[in-house]
Amino acid sequence: MLHDVFAVPFAEIAPILGRSADATKMLTSRARRKARAARRPEGPGRHQREVVRAFLAAAGEGRFDELLRVLHPEVTFTVHTPDGPFVTIGATEVATRARLAGSAARGHAATVNGLPGVISWHEDGVPLSLLAFTVADGRITDITAVVDPATLALLDLPRPV
Repeated sequence: MLHDVFAVPFAEIAPILGRSADATKMLTSRARRKARAARRPEGPGRHQREVVRAFLAAAGEGRFDELLRVLHPEVTFTVHTPDGPFVTIGATEVATRARLAGSAARGHAATVNGLPGVISWHEDGVPLSLLAFTVADGRITDITAVVDPATLALLDLPRPV
């Protein structure tokens, strides 16, 4: 994700993983193949957005059972912060940490790399957070959140209307 989405060089990712740059490339290649084989995201459309809206509403209102209904059992929630990425795996674990996503419900719907997403803005027009969701078989399989101001400043985000 760091390499593919944020163009971080493998040489910078390798120390984070405690691996060589070549090993990091191999891990990335294997992860891509596994992800493609295991989860086929649905095409962009109304159904995806409905699943995301249900998730955001449940997160905002603290409806744990509803969160579990829309999350894939092996969902991955990656939050990119100034301190680095934090990854949570599993529906129960993600549902307990979903407050960040629930606060994004006040943001603006957007398409992020072809995925349904939400962008929240400060009043001064500076981006506050970005969420992107992958939906497969009617459930959210991946959530990527970016809350690092430096990373957000580098992204070409659509401005709120």
